[in-house]
Amino acid sequence: MLDAVIWGGAGLTLLGVVGLLACVWMAWRAKTSGLPDEAIRQKLQRVVVLNLGALAVSALGLMAVVMGVMLK
Repeated sequence: MLDAVIWGGAGLTLLGVVGLLACVWMAWRAKTSGLPDEAIRQKLQRVVVLNLGALAVSALGLMAVVMGVMLK
């Protein structure tokens, strides 16, 4: 049972890290797009929201891994 919590948490953490990498890629593309400053600012505001979501998913995954290891 706790193995499922550990592996599920590891999967969530991996999903969060992929989301963080996607945010880096999206921010880099926005910066190098040559758009006006206002358009870049709007894109980066969206990236910030996705970044916080990815960070939260990753943190939840790490919490699940730690709880699974501590209770095992």
